[in-house]
Amino acid sequence: MSFSIDITDQVALITGGTKGIGLAIAEKLAEAGAKVVIASRRIDTVRKAEQMLRDKGLEVTGQICNVGDEDDRKRLVEEVVKLHGQLDILVNNAAANPVFGKVEDTEPWAFAKIMAINVEAPFELAKLALPYLKESTFGNVLNVSSIGGLSPEPQLGIYSMSKAALNSLTKVLAKEWGRYGVRVNAVCPGLIQTDFSEALWSNEKLVQHMKQATPLGRIGQPSEIGQLSLAIVSGAAGYCTGHLFTADGGYTI
Repeated sequence: MSFSIDITDQVALITGGTKGIGLAIAEKLAEAGAKVVIASRRIDTVRKAEQMLRDKGLEVTGQICNVGDEDDRKRLVEEVVKLHGQLDILVNNAAANPVFGKVEDTEPWAFAKIMAINVEAPFELAKLALPYLKESTFGNVLNVSSIGGLSPEPQLGIYSMSKAALNSLTKVLAKEWGRYGVRVNAVCPGLIQTDFSEALWSNEKLVQHMKQATPLGRIGQPSEIGQLSLAIVSGAAGYCTGHLFTADGGYTI
């Protein structure tokens, strides 16, 4: 028996939507009928992803946005509503991790950038989206977090801390915005084979360790996070809010 999810005519905004997990989420939501807007900083990557998805017959529009910039964030939400007249789903996927190493070696600029992109931007975008999410029958915020936010990952201390903060923000918003009918959840992927995590999955020694420590014995693929994300923002998870959905092949068991 097959099971299909239909979110036809819902409008979804996905930050960092041109590659990896963000692109996979965009594709799955568009396949289920959503009108999708993908946002990223670089015009070349935005146009490439936009065309790739359109070539598959999907309704997708690309927007240029640096989520770390206040004016860009405001402009992005305004453009989405101007284009489609509504906003039903916000997916905060854009993230930054410019350093890999010990916490004591993390310089102030790196700390500031990680917190600005991974915590402040999702917080501010969610606030900008709220007036429109409140008007929607399907108002949703999905934060793309990490298992590092549940248990700090070696050499990724500040990144892990930022994702822990994002997890807490998810629960805070879920508790406060439930009265508006707006659901807020997070997906916490393990090691997924994306450009963003290439420094990890291209390390054969690390990958072997991860496979041995993961019950499913492999690393994940972006499409698997895309499928889970679709289920979370759809009516299939209509009574779920404030949850951290772990997708790590069992690594954190």
